[in-house]
Amino acid sequence: MVSLKQMACLAVAMLAMSTLARAEDGFPFGTEMTLEALPQPGSKRIPNIEIGDNGEVVLELWCKGGKGQFSVAGNTVIFVPGQIQDRSCPPARAQADDELVASLSSVETWKRQGDVLTLIGPKPLRFRTTGN
Repeated sequence: MVSLKQMACLAVAMLAMSTLARAEDGFPFGTEMTLEALPQPGSKRIPNIEIGDNGEVVLELWCKGGKGQFSVAGNTVIFVPGQIQDRSCPPARAQADDELVASLSSVETWKRQGDVLTLIGPKPLRFRTTGN
């Protein structure tokens, strides 16, 4: 027979697991993520974003860098780019950076599965949590 104490412990454990699962699948505020992409020719660099607790973003692209802001409501997301620093990039990398910022700006929804964030728009973008 199951005691009241065992039932209470089971209920607390189930609540903790469901809360943890929701936190893992929520928008990754306070996280650094790397784009799932290959480096540009002649470089080892891959774009990453650092998402602050309030949606502020620091971008490090293939060559350029800058800031932006995510606004999230449910599964809807809007990215607004801020000032992007040119950094005297080679033309191909500058174009790839501009295209990535445009793709970020056109995302409409998001989903997260574990350490992967998918930003969904005309061109889906997959970012993976940067592990140490």
